[in-house]
Amino acid sequence: MIVQNLALDGFRNYDRASVSFCPGVNVICGENAQGKTNLLEAVFYLSGARSHRARADRELIGFDRDTASLSAHIFSRERDFTVEAILRRGARRTLTVNGVKLRAAAELSGVMHTVLFCPEDLMLIREGASARRKFMDLSLCQLRPRYAAALAEYRRLYEHKTRILRDQEEKPSLLDTLDDFSQRMARIGAILIHYRARYCRELSGQAALIHQDFSGGREILKLRYQTVSSLSNPLQPASALYPLLWEHMQNHRQAELESRCCLSGPHKDDIEVELGGRSARQFASQGQARTAALSLKLADRELHREDTGEYPVLLLDDVLSELDRKRQSFVLNRIKGGQVFITCCEEEKLEALDAGAAFRVEHGSIRST
Repeated sequence: MIVQNLALDGFRNYDRASVSFCPGVNVICGENAQGKTNLLEAVFYLSGARSHRARADRELIGFDRDTASLSAHIFSRERDFTVEAILRRGARRTLTVNGVKLRAAAELSGVMHTVLFCPEDLMLIREGASARRKFMDLSLCQLRPRYAAALAEYRRLYEHKTRILRDQEEKPSLLDTLDDFSQRMARIGAILIHYRARYCRELSGQAALIHQDFSGGREILKLRYQTVSSLSNPLQPASALYPLLWEHMQNHRQAELESRCCLSGPHKDDIEVELGGRSARQFASQGQARTAALSLKLADRELHREDTGEYPVLLLDDVLSELDRKRQSFVLNRIKGGQVFITCCEEEKLEALDAGAAFRVEHGSIRST
């Protein structure tokens, strides 16, 4: 999967820019707040129509603009694609591939996959469960389009049910629909759990091998998927998980009414990361936690390659500056093959890397160096 060319118009701080990239390593240099991360964000957006930083598309549009466009020529799966996204304030976005309007953002996963690694990800092990759920969701939305659709539906149902529980005393009639929403959440939630359990199983195998290499065989990393306690085997088909999840939600109905919030379901899932049989979140040193986070991200890249037969586009956003020299070297040695984008403030830090192309970003403009 290769991004051959990227054109931006009104996206973030890019008034208008167009740049061609090499199929190997692309180093994006520049001082802080010049637009390096925005460039990677644009590539990431075109793989799934979502940003890793913004909550809404309107945040991606330049301050003095009403619209923004992103387009790229991509070579993937032995074919050429032109992907375009047009964002509008106060109106729905438009996504097209080769001039054909897409019905759902999930269809972009049929063109390009990306794996993004930013400084915040180095705290993936230390943070709460929501960070690791987001990690799963970002990957699975690309790998499994059905998962992306189910996740969007589950979030919609969750918001509705939350409003019912919150406003029940003022509007008792809302309770007439509570069980219906819970049942639908159980049905869709079973699909999410089905995919997450399998993803974690495959991720654990890859991450263990990478971490063993990283630590010189001194540490054993294991991942364990944590979901609703009554589901003893989350690897079962969704059809088998649904009645168990629905029963669990029924058992917690009164508790949810009293607490006015959704207490059970995949919205509370987590990945338990263990190092040497102990919780990495509780007992790992800062260096161990960062190493484990690196292992998860690099393992995710391998899963995408196994699934599609091609390496996903790897986006490393100012990560190397946050790592010591040993970890920098390990990451650089692990990114052989596929297209890579690396942002940094000081290009000389990457002298050991045989970079295919280097670019400099200044005030929302980019040029080859």
